[in-house]
Amino acid sequence: MPVEFLWAVALFSTGLVAGGGLGVFWATNSANSRIQQRERETRLLQEEARSQYKELSLQAKAEAFQLRAETEEELKKARQGLQKQEERIQRKEENLDRKLEGLERRERQLQNRERQTDLTYTEAETLRNQQLTELERISKLSLAEAQELILTRVEQETRDAAARRIREVERATEEDSKKLAQKIIGLAIQRYAGECVAEMTVTTVSLPNEELKGRIIGREGRNIRAFEQITGVDIIVDDTPEAVTLSCYDPVRREVARSSLIKLLKDGRIHPSRIEEVVLKTQQDVDQLMREEGERIAYEANVQGLHPDLIKMLGRLKFRTSYGQNVLQHSLECSLLAAHMAAELGANIHVAKTAALLHDIGKGIDHEAQGPHALISADLVRRLGRSPAIVHAIAAHHNDEEPQTVEAFLVQAADAISGGRPGARRETLELYIKRLEALETIASSFTGVQRAFAIQAGREVRVLVQPETIDDLASIHLARDVAKKIEESLQYPGQIRVTVIRETRAVEYAR
Repeated sequence: MPVEFLWAVALFSTGLVAGGGLGVFWATNSANSRIQQRERETRLLQEEARSQYKELSLQAKAEAFQLRAETEEELKKARQGLQKQEERIQRKEENLDRKLEGLERRERQLQNRERQTDLTYTEAETLRNQQLTELERISKLSLAEAQELILTRVEQETRDAAARRIREVERATEEDSKKLAQKIIGLAIQRYAGECVAEMTVTTVSLPNEELKGRIIGREGRNIRAFEQITGVDIIVDDTPEAVTLSCYDPVRREVARSSLIKLLKDGRIHPSRIEEVVLKTQQDVDQLMREEGERIAYEANVQGLHPDLIKMLGRLKFRTSYGQNVLQHSLECSLLAAHMAAELGANIHVAKTAALLHDIGKGIDHEAQGPHALISADLVRRLGRSPAIVHAIAAHHNDEEPQTVEAFLVQAADAISGGRPGARRETLELYIKRLEALETIASSFTGVQRAFAIQAGREVRVLVQPETIDDLASIHLARDVAKKIEESLQYPGQIRVTVIRETRAVEYAR
């Protein structure tokens, strides 16, 4: 191996050794520097941590001090509140003590008064016994006799007081009883079917001679049967000279039959076909007449805007009567009266006069519908577009509904004035006499009645009693009993006054 190569290897080895030593030295220095840097950073962090710890410690001490101060303040307030409550409780206990002392003092006073009351009661009882003994000695009456005398006087005073109380109650309930009486009387009159029905359901037709009766009857009665079948009216041919009677509850049918019969008698041709022709023509004439009469009455009453059917139904009342009074004329009178009273009172004039004009319109169809004519009228007017105020005033004019408006009371008043005025309504002499006799018979049927007189066209009954049988108190009871029996036994319009007269006369002669 050459020497140069060996030298080269030696040099290279030496270089490697030197390089490795330098590398180790450099690495060692770098590690030392990093360790020193880390130590410095650690010291800085430790110092920063110490400073933060001091700050946090100071802050915690400050917060603890503040919390302690707040807690002490709250405790102080709580102690003050407890102290105030203790003071209030102490004051209440003192007040209770004072009240207890007052109650004990009052209890002692009540006990003293109770003892005094017992003593006083004992003394009063002793004094009462002495007085009773003295009174029995003076009056010469025993206790039982005195009690009987007192009870007799108390009974008499009680009877007198009862009679006075009865009068007061009768006066106090007069308004309610009038309303109830109006309702009962109204229903009774509508349903009444006595002797006066014959007057209102028949019409007499005069004949020029007796021979026409045979022509009216026709061969084997075909004319009269045809006439009755077409018109719905019964013809009564009796012994009445030169007259026949038409009978039907419907006044319009009766009027059609009357007019048709008069036309047939004038024409002279009486046979079934001619009867049918005349009756149909007469029905048209009567319908036209009813419309004209309805329009005339509505114009005179100054009521506009009525439904054509209402106009016709109003004209139908021309042939309807109530106790002899024409219902159409009665409706017109009521309308004018209600309008005048509404103007005086400041009420609704239109409602008052319209309701009064239509209040009896149901009487034109009351034989076709069930119920009181006031409700029939109200239902008919409601269906034909009148206002609720008008419908109510019509329905309430006989208290079938309770009157709620001024106009309803005005319609009631107008109806009473028109129907109750002298001469408005009538009845036959026979019925009138029978009613007066019935009133006198009822009044005379009671014990102690001497005489009874029906006066003022049967609106009042005066009863004369025997004074030795009937005393003043019994007179009051008798008047009430007579009135009650009249209500139960008779049917009549309006009201009847019962007056009991008790008279004592002392007569002596000087000779």
